[in-house]
Amino acid sequence: MADARGTVEGTHAQHKVEFYGLSTCIWCKRTRELLEAEGIQFDFVYVDLLEGEERSAALETLKRWNPSRNFPTLVIDDATPVVGYKPDKLKEILGV
Repeated sequence: MADARGTVEGTHAQHKVEFYGLSTCIWCKRTRELLEAEGIQFDFVYVDLLEGEERSAALETLKRWNPSRNFPTLVIDDATPVVGYKPDKLKEILGV
């Protein structure tokens, strides 16, 4: 089973990247693969693998950036949300 949360180290750490996803979501998987392939450092949370208060807290944080709570949702530099699988937009924002 995948870890519910963690950090993926990368050669590109200029931006703070937070990834919220579901462990069973194909678009989440593709987004994560893109980040890893580009060497982007990021923190991840698989909301469906969390339980109790930890899950509630993650959903509340997600709701701030994406009221519809769609997945994947990335938050870049605590300022810019990117919702859905948007490789071109991510590459542009992250400069890769």
